[in-house]
Amino acid sequence: MQRLIIFFFLSFTLYSNAQGFETEFEKSNGIRTATYQQTIQFYKNLANNYPEISIREIGMTDSGKPLHLVIFNRNSNAQTTKNTILINNGIHPGEPDGIDASMMMLRDIVKNENLKEQFLNITICIIPIYNVGGSLNRNSYSRVNQNGPESYGFRGNDRNFDLNRDFIKNDTKNSKAFTKIFHLVDPDIFIDNHVSNGADYQYTLTHLFTQHNKLGDELGKFLNEKMMPEIEKDLNKNNLIITPYVNVFNRVPDSGFSQFFDNPRYSTGYTTLFNTLGLMVETHMLKPYKQRVEATYKLMFTVLDFLNKNGNEIAILRDQANNKLPSYKTYPIQWEIDSTQTSILQFKGYEGSFIKSEVTGLKRLKYNRNKPFTKSVKYYNHFKPKKSIVIPRAYIIPQGWWKIIERLELNQIQFQTLKKDTLLYVEAYQIDNYKTTGKPYEGHYNHYNTEITKINIQQQFKKGDLYIPTDQKGFRYLIETLEPEAPDSFFNWNFFDSILQKKEGFSPYVFEDLALEILNKNQQLKTDLEQLKVKDKDFANNWYAQLDYIYKHSKYNEKAYLQYPIYRVLK
Repeated sequence: MQRLIIFFFLSFTLYSNAQGFETEFEKSNGIRTATYQQTIQFYKNLANNYPEISIREIGMTDSGKPLHLVIFNRNSNAQTTKNTILINNGIHPGEPDGIDASMMMLRDIVKNENLKEQFLNITICIIPIYNVGGSLNRNSYSRVNQNGPESYGFRGNDRNFDLNRDFIKNDTKNSKAFTKIFHLVDPDIFIDNHVSNGADYQYTLTHLFTQHNKLGDELGKFLNEKMMPEIEKDLNKNNLIITPYVNVFNRVPDSGFSQFFDNPRYSTGYTTLFNTLGLMVETHMLKPYKQRVEATYKLMFTVLDFLNKNGNEIAILRDQANNKLPSYKTYPIQWEIDSTQTSILQFKGYEGSFIKSEVTGLKRLKYNRNKPFTKSVKYYNHFKPKKSIVIPRAYIIPQGWWKIIERLELNQIQFQTLKKDTLLYVEAYQIDNYKTTGKPYEGHYNHYNTEITKINIQQQFKKGDLYIPTDQKGFRYLIETLEPEAPDSFFNWNFFDSILQKKEGFSPYVFEDLALEILNKNQQLKTDLEQLKVKDKDFANNWYAQLDYIYKHSKYNEKAYLQYPIYRVLK
């Protein structure tokens, strides 16, 4: 890909090209954020005046309004492959920094011939406001600790879902529309603009790059050793300090903290499954709104500059990552912090202490902004596999599990359907153990600490059942969703809860005679039963538990109970 000479553009004055397309943010001198209607109309006006801009409706949201995608694409006479970037805004509409910053960024690009030429080989795609329903639910109080703007949207969407927990389970129309956009764009880099506060510190900007060990191989190394430090360095040159997302709550961060691990339920965790370089931006909600938006604006330009300089390498690394899939033998499905490897941050914070609360009379955390510091802080940003699985050659899904199949199709997973009833040797999972949250979480009672037993069986499959090879671009998505022990698997999100309940059983007074017959024909079972009675007094005194034990170890036991209905073809 041919590259243009890059001039360092961040020194040009913000808003210098605002005339004719001034945003609500600018009109209010950084106090107000644009409404949903103002935002969409702004982009429509921009598209009507500049041929490089187009705006499309792609899918519906739970609000009954469409999800929009705005595209900057400067036509080039040369036959070059363009890099793509996807920027998501307003996933939490109470965090509107990216909404206003993106409007100004795209306007300033199309009104500046030098910038249009500079980004000739980048297609810039922007979701103006992802959570449309939350944006329309405007208020001034739901972000109780936030320093502006005057009013903003609400975190939950029209069905009160947090959309940044919905990228795997796809409970909302919003996330289904996002999935269409993501696979349409296939971005090299993905940015999700947020606002957050877990502590007080000097930074306006913090970043949450996707976890590099999880991304893995050369692409993960590139993210951690080149992309992140170069973006940090360029921002620092412009007097905009940035640090990794401060992953603490109600404690002083100078004792050290770990990198946030973005499981696939989150936006950057999801996009990583398809080898996209993910970056979640977290501005500091205690800083003035104007300052936060300007910082987001400059960060996005810095990322565009980085993509312009490194687009060829990124495209090659992504292709290599996709082509390397067949060589993998195992895949990590659970991770843990590697405490033997740490980085040192020169962290710019404020002194904090625990003083007596005038509200509760107990201890409370208090930061002193008159006492800034720079300290060496341990940063735990290395993770290691906790559990891995052998990658099967294929998965087989019975056609009746249509909710799963819908989500695979949405993510462009390739599969074939069996042409006739077929008997196959497969590896099957029995669900041995799992725990379930005691409170609902995003419309689910999630399972966790799931444990399975593997068995090799002959299984009869029907014509129309799905045969899904793992040798394809979406293999990470397949494994993360179909392996029940993975944290964000479809099993752990309750898609298979019907197998956790028995549908048949036995009547004790009838089964007694049959149980005796079973024991007389199976000496090993009889021995095992007697040994268990000796070891477990409660079991020995529980007649129903003994009958149930015999039932479960007989041919009468319900095969569907705890039988995970997704099968693995190993050879």
